[in-house]
Amino acid sequence: MNASPSNGRLRLVSTKLNASLLLIFFCLGAGLILFFFAASPASASIGSIFGPSPTATPVNLWGYADIPKPTHTPTPAPIILPTDTIIPPTETPGAMAMEIIEDTPVPARPAVEAVNPAVPSYGGSKYILVDISEQHMYVYEGDGLMYSFVASTGMNNATRVGIFAVQSKIPNAYGATWNIWMPNWLGIYWAGGLENGIHALPILPNGATLWEGFLGRPVSYGCVVLGTYESKVLYDWAEIGTPVEIQW
Repeated sequence: MNASPSNGRLRLVSTKLNASLLLIFFCLGAGLILFFFAASPASASIGSIFGPSPTATPVNLWGYADIPKPTHTPTPAPIILPTDTIIPPTETPGAMAMEIIEDTPVPARPAVEAVNPAVPSYGGSKYILVDISEQHMYVYEGDGLMYSFVASTGMNNATRVGIFAVQSKIPNAYGATWNIWMPNWLGIYWAGGLENGIHALPILPNGATLWEGFLGRPVSYGCVVLGTYESKVLYDWAEIGTPVEIQW
């Protein structure tokens, strides 16, 4: 009996299918074997025979930053001065109220020692005149008028009239009674236990200038007050024993 052509084709397809399945199983098996071999320690030892394995290059996950080192500036410690050396704030010198007056008669020199024997003796040619009615000071040397200053005397006639003399010079006197500083102090007479004198506009403890803007009218407690700059000029010029006359 002869086989039909259809059966021959079926056998051929079955044969090809079986061969394909065998090839797939073979590939899968070979892949599994290679995978386990590569993961096993044996593969590492075998690989060392053929040469060292390449070393992975490390990757830096950080970088350099050039940050300057901060510098520390030490704060100077405060300097505490003794009470007797405290110097209050100074103000900017104002305009100097000075004028040279020609052909002005020079008052006669007073006999200082006869009027006030306690003042120092003086043989020079300097002389200071304070006029309360004018609120003005005239400064003479020899026969010439050196300076003419606007001044302020004491309230309620607190400045004594008479002939006195410079009996003390203190760069910066302290008035404890009123808690004020009096730069360029020239003491001229004693009033009880206090010495009255000629000085600059006083400085308050907070640094403010007392009586600023009021020169030319009676404002003080008895002293003769000048502007800050004018008082410095007089302080540098005057000598111990220089006569001081105060009049109306």
